[in-house]
Amino acid sequence: MNGLAWLQGLWEQGKQRLNPHSLQFQLTVGIALVSAVGISSITAVIAWQLDRLIVTSHKRQVATLAERFTESVEIYSEMMSTPAAMQRAISHLTTGDTLIWVESPDGEIVAMSEALAMGGRDQQVLEIAEQGISPIPEIYAINQGYWIMCGNTLEVQQQDWGKVHLAHDITGDQRMFYRLIGMLGGVSVVAIGGMTIAIAVYIQKSLKPLQQMRQQTAALSAEQLGKEELVLTNAPSELHQLETAFNQMLKRFHESWEQQRQFVSNVSHELRTPLTLVCGYLQSTLRRGQNLSEPQQEALTIAASEAKRTVQLLEDLLELARAENHHLHFRQAPILLNDFVREVVDMSKQYSQRTIEFKPDRALVEVLADQDRLKQVLLNLIDNAVKYSEPEQPITIIVEKEENQGVIKVCDRGPGIPLAQQSRIFERFYRLDEARSRTEGGVGLGLSLVQTLVEGMGGTVSVRSQLQEGSTFIVTLPILEN
Repeated sequence: MNGLAWLQGLWEQGKQRLNPHSLQFQLTVGIALVSAVGISSITAVIAWQLDRLIVTSHKRQVATLAERFTESVEIYSEMMSTPAAMQRAISHLTTGDTLIWVESPDGEIVAMSEALAMGGRDQQVLEIAEQGISPIPEIYAINQGYWIMCGNTLEVQQQDWGKVHLAHDITGDQRMFYRLIGMLGGVSVVAIGGMTIAIAVYIQKSLKPLQQMRQQTAALSAEQLGKEELVLTNAPSELHQLETAFNQMLKRFHESWEQQRQFVSNVSHELRTPLTLVCGYLQSTLRRGQNLSEPQQEALTIAASEAKRTVQLLEDLLELARAENHHLHFRQAPILLNDFVREVVDMSKQYSQRTIEFKPDRALVEVLADQDRLKQVLLNLIDNAVKYSEPEQPITIIVEKEENQGVIKVCDRGPGIPLAQQSRIFERFYRLDEARSRTEGGVGLGLSLVQTLVEGMGGTVSVRSQLQEGSTFIVTLPILEN
């Protein structure tokens, strides 16, 4: 299991790093691309300059050799015939990678290097020369090799003897150059890869303070705003400034949150008493209202109902405010769920005039809870089931024992709750059906209060629901150990 968890963590890290929208990925790719372009440009410039240097030096060598040939023929012609002088100069200046031949004005070769006379691969040089070559040394590709060739007019003792052709084989140097370029390209690729890895590691290390910030902010809740602060380690000065600004913002949020909670608590407390009196007077007037007309009775009934609903809203707000301020006290005591839930069910039957089925566990289920708070929880859940199910549909209450927990299930056969909204129904003032909530008088505090009370008793509350099949609210409480 540990190995599997490690692989999953590695996979998640890999996906995060390869996410094209992440800052780490964008910085790594951007810097790597700039580095690759820079190294490639330097490599290309070096290759171009090196090729230019090699070819230029060989061209200069061929041009110099052409001048020396003419001078040598002039010197040798003073001692022998001109054709013999040309052959002597060719023999003197020809090397293993240089070929020289003289072509008369009639197109006949009157002197040539020994390698040309023997035939072989060098004959292709003659074929290229017959097509015409420049008097300026140029490079030609011949038989998978590279030659620098030129052809100049040959004048000896002010007489035109045709053209002298020179061909210099640079295949070895060119192949060595290409091998060098290949090695340079390979080194560049390795350097780019190494730089990319180094850049990725450095950026990952540099972004660790931001990851710390994300983890710490994700763990913050409304209750922790005034207790926790953002603390970054090994962060640059800019992030420390952001840390300070964020902590100041958290402080302002905490102060605003506290003021809001205090305001709700104060308003709820101040309004509860006068509204309770108003509700009492209205109900008293209705009981002694034999002389009231039917419209007056209807108006007073609506006013009494709305006043009662508002008083209940204020009671819920006060309960939540006490819970947030840690002033909500629980008197935990052993409760036998089988009997306790049955009493609540009987009470709800009389109040709602609905069919409520009770299915207790065969074994006795005894839990540790606050009796008054648990009754408030059950009445809220049953009232919620009554509101959101049709009158002819029964409501089922189940008591079970699961391992070290006592479980109470409140099941209805209403329209159900969409999956996307099941995680939000315990939020304050969140109402699934706004129109129906207004009709039924709900304000979206009941389930939030249920969750607060259940968690205050050390339990949990959850919901399972399917559309058109109903909902089941599940309350779990710690079982009383013998």
